[in-house]
Amino acid sequence: MRSLLLWIAVVVCLLCSVAAVVQSGSSDGFGNSRDTETEISFLEYKLMAPSVPMIPLTLIQGADSKGAVCLDGTLPGYHLDRGFGSGANSWLIQLEGGGWCNNHRSCVYRKTSRRGSSKFMEKALAFTGILSNKPEENPDFFNWNRIKLRYCDGASFSGDSQDESSQLFYQGQRIWQVAMEEFLSLGMKQANQALLSGCSAGGLASILHCDEFRELLPSSTKVKCLSDAGMFLDSVDVSGGHSLRNMFQGVVTVQNLQKDLSSSCTNHLDPTSCFFPQNLVSDIKTPMFLLNTAYDSWQVASGRHANQITRDVIHRRSNFSKNSGPKWCLL
Repeated sequence: MRSLLLWIAVVVCLLCSVAAVVQSGSSDGFGNSRDTETEISFLEYKLMAPSVPMIPLTLIQGADSKGAVCLDGTLPGYHLDRGFGSGANSWLIQLEGGGWCNNHRSCVYRKTSRRGSSKFMEKALAFTGILSNKPEENPDFFNWNRIKLRYCDGASFSGDSQDESSQLFYQGQRIWQVAMEEFLSLGMKQANQALLSGCSAGGLASILHCDEFRELLPSSTKVKCLSDAGMFLDSVDVSGGHSLRNMFQGVVTVQNLQKDLSSSCTNHLDPTSCFFPQNLVSDIKTPMFLLNTAYDSWQVASGRHANQITRDVIHRRSNFSKNSGPKWCLL
């Protein structure tokens, strides 16, 4: 009993540490806020060690010759845990999240972190949750080829420009392309089924790239997409302003995304609106699952109408999905 109480105390202490980390970030959730994903991943690893394997970082050699580099010009990278058994020909790609940079200053700052440079990325990561290799934790995907593509461009894997005076490389689209070429060469082109997923800014990226992902694979491959907490909403915030619209306008402007966004959207809406998922999902042909809580604490703080817009968007997307094939409801 004494050892059990001690273990519970350790767990509670670690969870309190997570809460403290979350609360220590800046109020806008972007820019210079302290990154919590590594902290949480580390704590998950400590709680589950030594049973959780650490998956090494692989840099994409030759990516720089194609202009596919992080904000600071370093090579992009990923972590791959190979599939086995019945999942040997199935692939799950997770696009890492981590906010955005929306002006010159925040992008320069981002170069000094793992969100803008592979020099600062962890050399190995614990795969948990949807990336876990444990059937009891991840029954649907535990034996698939599971990849985490690291995020270092600051614009949800979009953009194809650079600021030569500051040596800032906005090459998210090129990183996406060379990464997909790498994964295809590693066996993904023979996939029986493939899922493109992402969380937060990575969830937005999974929406932006969903149909592109489908086009990369044979028609015989079952392809679907999952956006986890990626339905960012163009809504009025608690102060009566448009904080997220202003943020996204900065991202679109600083990285010159106008030319890279969906033309079916920009034909009738401004570029900033076409970075918002609610204006994109109805045109996506590939079956997609949207996972977004109506009580997402970040979005509730950022938009007082978030709950109603979330319900409206998901209702429209559900009606669309009925005509475009089944969704993977994973939870």
